[in-house]
Amino acid sequence: MARVRVHNFNVSLDGYSAGETITLDKPIGEAGALFARFDGRFIHGVDAVDAPITLDRALTSTWGQGIGAEIMGRGKFGPQTGEWADEDWRGWWGDAPPFRTPVVVLTHHRRAPISFENGTSFHFLDATPEDALACAQDLAGDRDIRIGGGPTTVRQFLAADLIDFLHLVTVPVVLGAGVSMWDGLAGVEDRFTVESATSASGLTHQFWNRIGAD
Repeated sequence: MARVRVHNFNVSLDGYSAGETITLDKPIGEAGALFARFDGRFIHGVDAVDAPITLDRALTSTWGQGIGAEIMGRGKFGPQTGEWADEDWRGWWGDAPPFRTPVVVLTHHRRAPISFENGTSFHFLDATPEDALACAQDLAGDRDIRIGGGPTTVRQFLAADLIDFLHLVTVPVVLGAGVSMWDGLAGVEDRFTVESATSASGLTHQFWNRIGAD
């Protein structure tokens, strides 16, 4: 059965996963320190570039394995809010977004789908987590669904008990403010088995597998 997965989701020691305000120059607000150690070159596999295979890189590379579609919040797609004043905006990633699958973008303001030559397509939907997941499953076939973020979107899917696997990366920084990963989720850990591994870089990788999801 297809699973719902979260990968490479960084969180600070004080529980924040993004800054409070997204701008064109700061896609995750004042939370850039969360990604100072992130090597995105390996997001398509550990053989993507000629570099040593480390624990962090190996775990990062599982991001795309078996994924048929992603669901993301509007803030991950771009900094705009409200009506789509700039219909030319096609995401942060230029003409080659890294997803290579359909992507459902959650927004209260719909717009026409956008497609790219590398297989990425963005579909804009105003929906509950349950309805968004049903749409993504139709797009993904029998492959898994990735919840791509940001933290508000991941939190909504956790609250709805729709996530089967969560790869959480605790970064040894203190942000002091931002968007919390855990607001309203007291006791959520009781639904999962949790394993962890700390790399030489200081990152702690946690693997949350929902009990009964296998």
